[in-house]
Amino acid sequence: MQIEHLYLSPGHNYFGHHGMPAGEHPVIAVPEIECVAGHGIRGDRFFDFKPDYKGQITFFAGEIYDELCVRFDTWDREPSVFRRNVITRGIDLNTLIGREFSVQGVSFFGTAECSPCHWMDQAFAPGTELTLKGRGGLRAKILTDGRLRLASKVERVDPNALPGVPPGQRVGVNTLHP
Repeated sequence: MQIEHLYLSPGHNYFGHHGMPAGEHPVIAVPEIECVAGHGIRGDRFFDFKPDYKGQITFFAGEIYDELCVRFDTWDREPSVFRRNVITRGIDLNTLIGREFSVQGVSFFGTAECSPCHWMDQAFAPGTELTLKGRGGLRAKILTDGRLRLASKVERVDPNALPGVPPGQRVGVNTLHP
């Protein structure tokens, strides 16, 4: 897994805004984020949102973003419009649902798909919500404190992360040094 982008947002633009206009809180690109076990990402809108919240951190695949750009011929939107915290490359995030895994020494538990909502059609392009069904990213709980940083190194997922590994089995992400 490679980390391509890291984002924070201090407030909700869509969450809790159903039937109302979107908020105007910025999405801030950062070089690193501080993960706090059981609480979320320091400085993000979901930090201490509620006890045991399943979306303390969210992941989104860069490959899906690339597919959307091509499909909708949309080249003027950054991956930040999806309001996910970590943009990855090199792993099918759905394989981490129901599993404990680690990235850069920080442990997580993949809780569920980060389902797309109707706002995606406004934020990216009409039809995005439907296209993202089953591919909207990953919600996870943070199990250990630590920092995630933009990674120029290539990381690989332990072979145990491949499909067919029983849910609940621990999966690791190890850095390969050049």
